[in-house]
Amino acid sequence: MVNLPLTEIFSSIQGEGPYVGVRQLFLRLPKCNLTCPYCDTETKVPQQFRIETVAGSQHFNKLDNPIALDKLLELLLQTYDFPIHHSLSVTGGEPLLWSNELRVLLPLLKEKGLTIYLETNGTLPDQLLDVIPWVDIISMDIKLPFADQVYWDVHEAFLRSSFQKDVFVKIVVEKETTLNDLQNACDLIAGVDRSILTVLQPVTQIHGIMTPKPYQLLEWQSLFLEKLINVRVIPQTHVFIGQL
Repeated sequence: MVNLPLTEIFSSIQGEGPYVGVRQLFLRLPKCNLTCPYCDTETKVPQQFRIETVAGSQHFNKLDNPIALDKLLELLLQTYDFPIHHSLSVTGGEPLLWSNELRVLLPLLKEKGLTIYLETNGTLPDQLLDVIPWVDIISMDIKLPFADQVYWDVHEAFLRSSFQKDVFVKIVVEKETTLNDLQNACDLIAGVDRSILTVLQPVTQIHGIMTPKPYQLLEWQSLFLEKLINVRVIPQTHVFIGQL
């Protein structure tokens, strides 16, 4: 049986994007191909992963990595009430780094009636195609340029492949975000389809990176609305209520 390393499993409230507030199971996978300056998530492969058995308790059991996929499915079924959850969020890190393993796991989860919600940095379009038959919702980041890293072309390819599903785009913005980068992001999305829901997410202050001012967010939203139909400003709401 195929094995998969995990970071953590828990049941909580989705805190970002248009599905904010829904109850989800979160399956967090390690490793990432990017090093975003505002990242607040550990991406190393741990010797053990943690699983929160009582939602919101922040009391965890620890199990050894990696775990066989049949054992993982059994663990999820024994621990959580699937019907109360809107969906299962496969997140990271960057979960598409584990596309070979997900090709095996996701069909098993779909058989149990779970809606699959993929959270991704939108830079691995080939790996997306490996798993997209079993994905229902795609939360795709557009990463604005940082540290001389630019992802416009790969983001466009990823978004075009995602468009067959329920996809929305999330762009983390900070006080020093430039209008030029935002215009490029807007043009990229509009070039695929101007109806794609776009979320401007003000960064939660970290590592000296500052949250944008309210007037900046309104100006940027107006910029996007010149070409796009549905543009929202939504912060990380789970931070406000102390949820994972």
